[in-house]
Amino acid sequence: MRSAALSYTDCGEYNQNQYHFLEACFLCQKPLGHNSDIFMYRGNTPFCSQECRQEQIEIDEAKERSWKISSKKALRQATESSQKPSSSPSNKAVRTGTVAVA
Repeated sequence: MRSAALSYTDCGEYNQNQYHFLEACFLCQKPLGHNSDIFMYRGNTPFCSQECRQEQIEIDEAKERSWKISSKKALRQATESSQKPSSSPSNKAVRTGTVAVA
């Protein structure tokens, strides 16, 4: 995605050549026409067609599924490792009795 540096004229207005997020399709970078439909997704992401928008939705859903699977694996591994008894026996000596201090 293009990034634009902010540039101002002396009167405090934006430069006319500054990039605007509705100038090009987020996916294919095709310029968006001023009199054509713009297909929006997740608030401020513009697309030139329903097909580009749908492709981005599918990409996002695949990423989300992958993230959920990896999160579940990590949680399961953490739970399993905390429930396993330690493999080495405790070699701590415990003494019981009375101690007299003079």
